[in-house]
Amino acid sequence: FILALLNRLCDSQRRVDSRTVYVGHRPGSTNEAFIPPKFCDNRIVSSKYTVWNFLPKNLFEQFRRIANFYFLIIFLVQVRTVDTPTSPVTSGLPLFFVITVTAIKQGYEDWLRHRADYEVNKYPVTVLENGQRIRKESENIKVGDVVEVKEDETFPCDLILLQSSRDDDTCFVTTASLDGESNHKTHYTVPDIETDLETLRATIECEQPQSDLYNFSMTKLLDVLMLLSRSLGPENLLLKGATLKNTQKICGVAVYTGMETKMALNYQGKSQKRSAVEKSINAFLLVYLCILLSKALVCTTLKYVWQSKPGQDEPWYNEKTQREKDTNLYLKMFTDFLSFMVLFNFIIPVSMYVTVEMQKFLGSLFITWDKDFFDPEIKEGALVNTSDLNEELGQVEYVFTDKTGTLTQNNMEFIECCIDGFQYSYRDTASELDGFCVTDGPANKLQQKEREELFLRALCLCHTVQVKEPIEQGQGFIASSPDEVALVKGAMRYGFTFLGLESKTMKILNRNKDVEIYELLHVLNFDPVRRRMSVIVRSKSGDTLLFCKGADTSIFPRVRQEEVEGIRLHVERNATEGYRTLCVAYKCLSPEEYAQADAELREARLALQDREEKLMAVYNQVETGMSLIGATAVEDRLQEEAAETMEALQAAGMKVWVLTGDKMETAKSTCYACRLFQRNTELLELTVRTLEDGGKKREERLHELLIEYYKKAVQEAPPVKAGITRSVPRSWCSTNQDYGFIIDGATLSMVLNSSESTSSRYKSLLLQICQNCTAVLCCRMAPLQKAQIVKMVKNSKGSPITLSIGDGANDVSMILEAHVGIGIKGKEGRQAVRNSDYAIPKLRHLKKLLLAHGHLYYVRIAHLVQYFFYKNLCFILPQFLYQFFCGYSQQPLYDAAYLTMYNICFTSMPILAYSLLEQHICIDVLLENASLYREIAKNAMLRWGPFLKWTLLGVFHGLLFFFGVRLLFCNPALQDNGQVFGNWSYGTIVFTVLVFTVTLKLALDTRHWTWINHFVIWGSLAFYVFFSFFWGGIIWPFLKQQRLYFVFANMLSSVSAWLVIILLILLSLLPEILLVVFRKPRGPRSHQVEL
Repeated sequence: FILALLNRLCDSQRRVDSRTVYVGHRPGSTNEAFIPPKFCDNRIVSSKYTVWNFLPKNLFEQFRRIANFYFLIIFLVQVRTVDTPTSPVTSGLPLFFVITVTAIKQGYEDWLRHRADYEVNKYPVTVLENGQRIRKESENIKVGDVVEVKEDETFPCDLILLQSSRDDDTCFVTTASLDGESNHKTHYTVPDIETDLETLRATIECEQPQSDLYNFSMTKLLDVLMLLSRSLGPENLLLKGATLKNTQKICGVAVYTGMETKMALNYQGKSQKRSAVEKSINAFLLVYLCILLSKALVCTTLKYVWQSKPGQDEPWYNEKTQREKDTNLYLKMFTDFLSFMVLFNFIIPVSMYVTVEMQKFLGSLFITWDKDFFDPEIKEGALVNTSDLNEELGQVEYVFTDKTGTLTQNNMEFIECCIDGFQYSYRDTASELDGFCVTDGPANKLQQKEREELFLRALCLCHTVQVKEPIEQGQGFIASSPDEVALVKGAMRYGFTFLGLESKTMKILNRNKDVEIYELLHVLNFDPVRRRMSVIVRSKSGDTLLFCKGADTSIFPRVRQEEVEGIRLHVERNATEGYRTLCVAYKCLSPEEYAQADAELREARLALQDREEKLMAVYNQVETGMSLIGATAVEDRLQEEAAETMEALQAAGMKVWVLTGDKMETAKSTCYACRLFQRNTELLELTVRTLEDGGKKREERLHELLIEYYKKAVQEAPPVKAGITRSVPRSWCSTNQDYGFIIDGATLSMVLNSSESTSSRYKSLLLQICQNCTAVLCCRMAPLQKAQIVKMVKNSKGSPITLSIGDGANDVSMILEAHVGIGIKGKEGRQAVRNSDYAIPKLRHLKKLLLAHGHLYYVRIAHLVQYFFYKNLCFILPQFLYQFFCGYSQQPLYDAAYLTMYNICFTSMPILAYSLLEQHICIDVLLENASLYREIAKNAMLRWGPFLKWTLLGVFHGLLFFFGVRLLFCNPALQDNGQVFGNWSYGTIVFTVLVFTVTLKLALDTRHWTWINHFVIWGSLAFYVFFSFFWGGIIWPFLKQQRLYFVFANMLSSVSAWLVIILLILLSLLPEILLVVFRKPRGPRSHQVEL
């Protein structure tokens, strides 16, 4: 009774953490009402808005921005609260324009997501119902439905594999859209269940939806009719988004659908990345907001000081109404303060935000259109996923790069092998290295022939390669790893050809052209913990053999030690040369040993609990006492221009860190090949090997090495000038010692996972050492450790801008962690590309992306931001000065039309064209002189110094505009008929000088002229003149006050007005003209002379 009670409690607990899926039947008796479990449907929803919530949700998000909220408050003050001097249209129209453009952009992007969701949800699928195949839309699949999928189709939901068209009850899938792996993976049907799916009655107990792609535990299938219970694992689960390959069709039951599939649970919207420019804009905005408040406060104070004088508060010509007399003084002061705020609010450039958004969006198209980024091999160019970080490409200080597939091509080629200490190479060249010649083993000696053939049989049998078609030269091989295909092709070179696997039978063609047949008994799959894989086969003669291959650190402890030394030398040498190495071993199993292993393997695979742990224990037990046969060397060649690209990045002042999961020797050789390490570079190594050399505890040795390296790389290193990194070309600093740093994953874990006080000290020492090295190599890194390193550098002193670049799913974590993430469109799927901010076909394209596009976009947007603040200061300063001459009456200097159109029409297009097309230095020069990148490093153009210079220039121009026109008005008669100009003529002359000066200032700053620049600059000035004539030449019925009626035409009838406009424009631009005349030319020759 107690046991039954405990089982019931356990079952109830399991139901909380699991779900029950019924296949082909209902629980309970037929008389009882059946309420099916409620699971979500198979619809995928990645969109953000709907038709009903778009407007309120989008407006809420936009008004969370400080600038938008500020202008909304100003607009509401003008509409409802205060009798303001300007029309609400002057602030409402620009705000409406900004909000509308942003909403259209975000609505369009969400419409694209809706369209993609519609295509996925309406995709036709085949479902088995009542013995019939019914076509349904994907969104109508329910949990428990049996779905049929054909070759090259993607799985519409997460399925348990029930039936396969292959004789061996397997199927092959690619999961490139999930984890980036484009290689084929093998999945298995549930064993021993009813093969006729029409009569299948089963119940599946499985865990609640989890995001882990590789875990599928707490799972079992109960065949109701056959009374069988079978454990299920990840090898039985087909994930939504994966594609069926090399299998005609499969049938599976849906267990997770829609937003509960593992793919949907792994979809995370990328966190919003903010560029350094945006942070600078916010800082400058606060400064100008303080200026605005101080102006309003000064004018309010001076107004009441002036009105305190006798006769000024209520002159005879402007008597107060009774309501004004009854108003509280402090309330009147507050309303006056708000009125001045409204009058001066144009100093905050709301239109700058929409211009910046347009510049980023349109600028990203230039990256996409760049023909130099087009790769004819994949027929694709660059891709921009995030346009908000264009300028951040010009501020990168640290580059974190993956090795395999990024620095290298991920195109494996069999180079050579070693059998019993003798080396065999397919190459015809001969060379000497470490006492070994390329062929130091006699290939035709009789005593070696047996071992050679055993080694080659191991290569042909120990793998998961499938033969799609029996094509010559091994073109039809598919596998879960490119290494395996390379090894099988390597065996072909020496006369052993793998013919394929059919019904658990493996066939190979030997040197004598005889077909050898082996029965495949068990596959001990590869996993990253064991770092090896094995197969158990039975030959035609009845011998049972175990073949095993894996990393040297995984194989050597499991073989006889007297066989290790001869092969270890070859493995280490191959690793030093940059090759990927694997060791091969075998073991003959007696009938008793195999029977025991077979029973334990079957028992472990059918275990309902702790199945993975039990399998691992059996694997480790079987893979012992093996005999070492030899080792292989596979080459992963460097990407095109990888060395030149890395050299250019270092010359540009960037620190390059290589983060890889490969072994140290292989990765170190790649760093030498890429010129990250030079022959004179002193390497500081902090690995498990160096920690064990001193004969002390690892923690003590770690502390000693950190202190030693800190003294060498930091304390004894020559001081570095501010603003210049140590990653300069070696030829410039040949007298200084270059250091390279190497650390492995195990040592990094010791640094990060030690006690809190010790960990912070170790991290500080480690970071300072790395920052003083020319290059850093981190080997044996897990994906999470890659992200931890990026985060550690990103959060260090000075908050340096980081960039991560990779091509595989294991690089996604560091790509998301860095300020800028770059994906390579490589051979490991598109997971990195989808999660990146930018994607490029090859590593060599990174050089132009950073040194040319990044440099130019930063300069352009920095000029755009400074120019916007400058032109708005020029715009509002005369308005502020005018208050001193109008009794602080809040009288506007400019007409409402000018206030509204200044930022929207008169001055917006020239700066937008400049920010898209300007090339202050031509692209060829930027690529040839990588050191030019350092001139804009650390946000050089948006620091307080340049900001102060632009602000002072705006103050100078504002003062010149206002007082220059005031001098003109000292002459009372400025027209031929003797009439005097009024205050609107005064403001119009100031505004005319203002528009022409700020536009011509931008023309003087332009170095790269195109027809678009000419069109928008001269077109904007012509539009202003045309608009002024048109606006003042017609009596508009909707205007209560026609302030500018014929004002502009009368102004231009005065020769004095013409003279002062031209004179003030020339005086304002004189410093800029002199600067252009005397500025040194920028080009390749002049720059070399400067250096």
